Amino acid sequence: MRKHMGRTACLIISMLLLLSGCGGEGSTGASEEFFAMDTYMRITVYGDDAEEMAEEAKDEIERIEALLSITGESEIAVINAEGEGDVSDETRGVLERAIEIGKLTEGAFDITIYPVVDAWGFFSGDYRVPDEEEIGELISHTGIENISISDDNSVTFAQQGMGIDLGGIGKGYAGQRVHDLLADYGVSSALMELGGNVCLLGAKPDGSLWRVGIMSPFDDSERIGVIEAEDVSIVTSGGYQRYFMEDGVVYHHIIDPSTGFPADNGLASVTVVCSDGLLADALSTALFVMGEDGACSFWKENGGFEMLLVTDDERIIVSSGVADFFQPEDGYITEVVSR
Repeated sequence: MRKHMGRTACLIISMLLLLSGCGGEGSTGASEEFFAMDTYMRITVYGDDAEEMAEEAKDEIERIEALLSITGESEIAVINAEGEGDVSDETRGVLERAIEIGKLTEGAFDITIYPVVDAWGFFSGDYRVPDEEEIGELISHTGIENISISDDNSVTFAQQGMGIDLGGIGKGYAGQRVHDLLADYGVSSALMELGGNVCLLGAKPDGSLWRVGIMSPFDDSERIGVIEAEDVSIVTSGGYQRYFMEDGVVYHHIIDPSTGFPADNGLASVTVVCSDGLLADALSTALFVMGEDGACSFWKENGGFEMLLVTDDERIIVSSGVADFFQPEDGYITEVVSR
């Protein structure tokens, strides 16, 4: 188990502590707990056939992992190895969404940053600090404009040395797929905890809102507050989730595509609340890269999501649409940003 996994496990356990026992009187639920997409997951389904539905949800996540992973014989792994490959309609759809979000965020979210992240050792666990010359060379082989998708679903790279990683949207997509699958089966209440991603189907069985804890990026034994919500995805990204130290310096896994180095824009964590799980996942990374001013400007210019920013100096900034549903812990003061 790599070093960063312990932090992710703490996040999930803390959320479970907050959410446990929230089914409501008379509710019946079943859970599946497992490891997938490099993190611990727990899916809890309420209602008739809960056990069967929870197992179906687990199977769906494992199917998506096999499709989008950078390892094994997945479609993405083949493209990375060969520089080209054919993909299914489903993978094509995910790639097109990723490219669309990359353009929307002006490159703050970039699935082609894969070779750079790999050089830092965040995929293998063999951590190292690449020098600027190596980073510069690797960045020259990135850019979503260098991905081509033909009408017959053939994906090619414009130059050698490129690679793509859908880890920044994979859990968000998987959570949304499970949400929609369960809804199609008639499930009206379910909770998907996928590492730093929480996907909510409907409200709790008793009709009340779910209460999702937002963990402190400074102390994994504390949380900064609670968001009350229903039928949305709540995704948190932060440098504390995966990192290593070298010569007393902390290097985290959220790489700024414009520099090739860990983003250092004054943010400790970003939480996005959105009805689109894939978008929430991607934006939590992109806003972290943008920093406070960039994230606030982006939110003001684009609708469809809400956000909660935690700064390095321990300020909490929440967008107006979620402000009334966020309850900070004692000692934390929130600043509200409005359009």
